[in-house]
Amino acid sequence: MLGFKDFRCARILLGGIELMHMIAKGQMQCHEGSNPSAADQFYSLAA
Repeated sequence: MLGFKDFRCARILLGGIELMHMIAKGQMQCHEGSNPSAADQFYSLAA
């Protein structure tokens, strides 16, 4: 593996991995009455 080009890229990638773990554990805060899927939660943050 070539590794990361700089620290910024590593920080962004690890932040995304931690975000996916939080979504999988159900730790994301959603609006009351809504129950979005994990993919919907991720897309709402990415867009």
